[in-house]
Amino acid sequence: MAFIDSMQQRYTTKKYDASKNIDSKILEQLKEIVRLSPSSINSQPWKFIFVSDEETKRTLSNVSWLNTKKVLDCDTLVVFARVDSISFFEAQIEEALPQGAIDYYQEFIKIQSEEQIKAWFGRQLYLALGVFLSACASMKIDSTPMEGIVPAEYDRILGLENHSTTVAVAIGYRDEEDFNQVHKRAKSRIEMDRIVETI
Repeated sequence: MAFIDSMQQRYTTKKYDASKNIDSKILEQLKEIVRLSPSSINSQPWKFIFVSDEETKRTLSNVSWLNTKKVLDCDTLVVFARVDSISFFEAQIEEALPQGAIDYYQEFIKIQSEEQIKAWFGRQLYLALGVFLSACASMKIDSTPMEGIVPAEYDRILGLENHSTTVAVAIGYRDEEDFNQVHKRAKSRIEMDRIVETI
């Protein structure tokens, strides 16, 4: 299937079939794909937690607002967390990045406020989110990106240190009765000539 076909068919899944499981080899591929996501200066200020354990999903579902059922029924919940400790991040890039990247960070990013630096971390995380959702579509895995969660509670439940939950993605296979499927509810997008300009 061509990538454009995958994107035309993907949608935000509202109801999962809890009896259908993602093959472990596919999950391993998705882990590697999200690890390979691009980020400014290859900063990688992130952590991805793949949650398949039913008890942990149940606990997380209680702090997922209107997304409780999706968290319970999906095969795996993927938590996207950005770095929350600037000193941790700086130690990480000192170890992993070439001097040119470190110099860029020191000159252009470090001089900003803590809030601005963490916002920059978050923007990198959303690059990874886009890659991940696209990969799922290409691999015919259904997905639901969710900001409708309680990040601090996710952090506590998952025991996160130096990272902070930003968004979670439920992945699995749709229930055949899901009302949001493309053939039941046409995709709604703004017309091309209103949002894409060619110069």
